[in-house]
Amino acid sequence: MTEPAAKASAAAPGAETFEVGPEPDGLLHASVYNDLRRRFITGQMMPGVSLSTRGLAQALGVSQTPVREALSRLAAEGAVQIRTKRAVAIPPMTPERFEDLLRCRLLLEPESAVRALPYMTSARLRRMREIDAAIDAALRSGDVNAYMEGNFAFHFTLYRAHNLKTLNQLIETLWLQFGPFMRVVYGRFGTANLVDQHALAIEALSLGDEAGLRTAIRGDIADGMGLIGRSGLSEG
Repeated sequence: MTEPAAKASAAAPGAETFEVGPEPDGLLHASVYNDLRRRFITGQMMPGVSLSTRGLAQALGVSQTPVREALSRLAAEGAVQIRTKRAVAIPPMTPERFEDLLRCRLLLEPESAVRALPYMTSARLRRMREIDAAIDAALRSGDVNAYMEGNFAFHFTLYRAHNLKTLNQLIETLWLQFGPFMRVVYGRFGTANLVDQHALAIEALSLGDEAGLRTAIRGDIADGMGLIGRSGLSEG
């Protein structure tokens, strides 16, 4: 891999990787798309801030061509709006968009979680406990970036236990759209007053409790999305 490609594909320690299909234009284009997708999902792209292809290319150490291609794919997934050839923006979180994202997450994610139950090995369960402990440490230290990375890792370590790739790709598309807003809200308000739904999910997984797992995942989604709603759907 070339040096620019290595820069574009670098991820935070312990972060989950994103699976994408074959890229006709090579690994560089895939790595740029991968990197930008991770940044949106984990809230590293902030709403209300204009993005430029030139600035993103400089940050990733690549030319503007793979950045434009990646942004076109992200626009098709609803993560960005392309305003001009050089400028893009994160779409505003309107009440209608918020309700649509919430409804879809509540439909898809509990289903993905329970489909993973038959594949929940002791090693995977141990990994989820480790991730949850890291999330708790991030919350105690106020490290929002580590929290966002850990939250994604927790959910998709669970969801990827099964092999229903289309289901999980749909879920990732939803995370692409709400990630930037969740990052802002967590940074402002934290999660100190919320029930630890992750701990409840782990308990349900250890017991093979399908109903309890659905309830925990739904509760986690409702709590997190509820923070966005109570913040007035603010962008910045």
